[in-house]
Amino acid sequence: RMLSSHNSKNNVEDSYKILELEEGCSLDEVRNSYRTLAKKYHPDSSSSAADPAAFIRVEEAYRAVLSDVAARQRPGEDGEEEEDQFKAKSLQHRHYLSFEGVGIGTPSQREKQYMQFRVDRATEQVLEYRQHRLGGSYAGNDLLRARDVRESKKVKITQAVERLVEDLIQESMAKGDFDNLRGKGKPLQKFSDCPHIDPMTHNLNRILIDNGYQPEWILLQKEIRETIEQLRKSVVASRRKLGEPMSPSEQQQWGQVCEQFMEDIRKLNKRVDNFNLVVPILSRQMVHFSPQKEIVRAQKTYRALV
Repeated sequence: RMLSSHNSKNNVEDSYKILELEEGCSLDEVRNSYRTLAKKYHPDSSSSAADPAAFIRVEEAYRAVLSDVAARQRPGEDGEEEEDQFKAKSLQHRHYLSFEGVGIGTPSQREKQYMQFRVDRATEQVLEYRQHRLGGSYAGNDLLRARDVRESKKVKITQAVERLVEDLIQESMAKGDFDNLRGKGKPLQKFSDCPHIDPMTHNLNRILIDNGYQPEWILLQKEIRETIEQLRKSVVASRRKLGEPMSPSEQQQWGQVCEQFMEDIRKLNKRVDNFNLVVPILSRQMVHFSPQKEIVRAQKTYRALV
């Protein structure tokens, strides 16, 4: 017991030193010192001296000093005054803690006033709910009306386009623009047996292709493939001209060839993006060409040729 009391006294003294206080200080001084040190050592503070271990020591010292200060206070001075104050307030205002603080007078009078208050509040909530519901129904009607207007505009535009196309077809037929088509006057054949393809769209596309009219995405795909083949052949030819081994000047020329090749690949990738926007089938989309991989491929092709 003597050793434990001695150790506790040393711990209290160390706690005062950690808080940079002297024994016999007031409670406000303890709190102010703790706030200052907490702001200094707290891990979440922006201070350069932030230290979690130091903050834990400060917090433990603060608790120990608070316990010591509370033990040093003599009973009968501040505690009794505070107790008297709370007693007076609690006895005077305790009956206002019920009925949500509504009403005045005796408890029975306040209960009647509270019941009337609940009735009025429920009535207001019912009125607000009805107003909100009516407003929502009116808003829904407005949205339906606006959607009907948009749909009617779409229908009018579609009908106008169809009439325009029909007029152009009839005008071309009158001029004889369709007289030179192959298979004129013969029934159309079913070109595809796939059930997932619209036969009308497939037949129209086949007629256009047979007569020299190809979709845009087919032309773009063909152009992209031809361009990448030309670029690959040109970079391999440039590498063969430089030979092996390359001198410093030839290495500089090869670097310029690679830079121009990478710029051409970048432009080609833009055309790939345009192709992906117009291609109708997702599986037909193309990926970007990698300049680094294409240069490595050209090096391998050159070594194979050598």
